[in-house]
Amino acid sequence: MSGTADERSEERRGAVASVQSVDRAVSVLEILAKLREAGVTEIAEELGVHKSTAFRILGVLEKRGLVEQEKERGKYYLGAGVLRLAGAAAVRLDISQEGQPVCRALADDTGETANIALLDGDAAVNIMQARGAAAVTAYNWLGRRTPLHATASGKVLLAHLPQQRRERLVTRKLARFTEHTLTTAADLRTQLSAALEDGFACTSEELEIGLNAVAAPVRAHDGAVIGAIGVSGPAYRMDRALLPELAERSVKAALELSRRMGYPA
Repeated sequence: MSGTADERSEERRGAVASVQSVDRAVSVLEILAKLREAGVTEIAEELGVHKSTAFRILGVLEKRGLVEQEKERGKYYLGAGVLRLAGAAAVRLDISQEGQPVCRALADDTGETANIALLDGDAAVNIMQARGAAAVTAYNWLGRRTPLHATASGKVLLAHLPQQRRERLVTRKLARFTEHTLTTAADLRTQLSAALEDGFACTSEELEIGLNAVAAPVRAHDGAVIGAIGVSGPAYRMDRALLPELAERSVKAALELSRRMGYPA
């Protein structure tokens, strides 16, 4: 029993040390944000730790690109990695602000539920929703993470990923949600190629029976795809014959939102 207690005690000490390390690393970033630049001695004093501890923390942050060092003077400052993280947060904030009127207009134009989705790891997350006049259901997609291979927005986001990352996601086990869900890499690759060629993606009862959707890519100022906007609705109303027309309206909305995000559409 003493061995088990010792192991648990060791785990607790390790957990506390890990949390303390994270807290100190965040503190270093905050110190550099306040001071603009600082040496190891100055950072150690601000943290209240030994110089060797501050140096180890800075080494990890430098390896991750979150801090950089001025070699001649030995001073540290915030690195490009911080800008990358801040940029990702800014994109989410900007697309939420700029997307609101576009999402609302698309819902009014189509009468269906319009959504804006962003990539969230290996899924799509819906950050905005607007319901059109014909959208009689009260289902809320806002904040929901949905599978990339079984949703129109997900296919758009997946299609525009770098090849290596896209292939990793395509070749993993694809969950089946309905009898229409694409569960083979070959079938999904075909759909993604079509999405790239057509400029939009569609799903027909692939996530839920009775639910169809279309979506188009939203681009940033540099042309990179940062999101997807589209509409979803019941299959009896959004039947296959109507999807191309709804896709055209979604593409138009995507171009407008891309323009608002700085893309020269």
